[in-house]
Amino acid sequence: QVQLVESGGGLVQAGGSLRLSCAASGRTDSIYAMGWFRQAPGKERGFVATISWRDGSTYYADSVKGRFTISRDNAKNTVYLQMNTLEPEDTAVYYCAADKDPTVRLTYSIQADYWGQGTQVTVSS
Repeated sequence: QVQLVESGGGLVQAGGSLRLSCAASGRTDSIYAMGWFRQAPGKERGFVATISWRDGSTYYADSVKGRFTISRDNAKNTVYLQMNTLEPEDTAVYYCAADKDPTVRLTYSIQADYWGQGTQVTVSS
C-alpha cells in the first residue's frame, strides 16, 4: 500500500502562485508515476499533470501548460506542483495520485491506484 498526503493549498488572488506538495509513504518502490488531478464543484475530476517516477518525464493538460510545473524529489518521495499565473478557473480541490502500472501514462483518474485526501485551491478574481 501507498499513502499520499497533500499540502500547500489555500486562497490566492488571480495572477498569484502556490506550490502543492504530495508526500508518499509505504510501498513507494511500487510507484511508476505520480500526478495531480483537480475537481471543481459540479465537475468531474480532471487531469492536470503527471511525472514519471523513473525518468522524470512530464506531461501536462493544455489548460495549465506553461503555467504549472510538476517536479519530484525521489529522496523525499515527494512530488510538487508549482502553480503560477493562477486564474479563477483553477479553483478546485487538487488531488495527488500514484499508479503502479509501467505501461500507462497517468492522465486519466481511472488509472490511479492511490489517491491523496485532496487540498483546496481557491483563486479569487
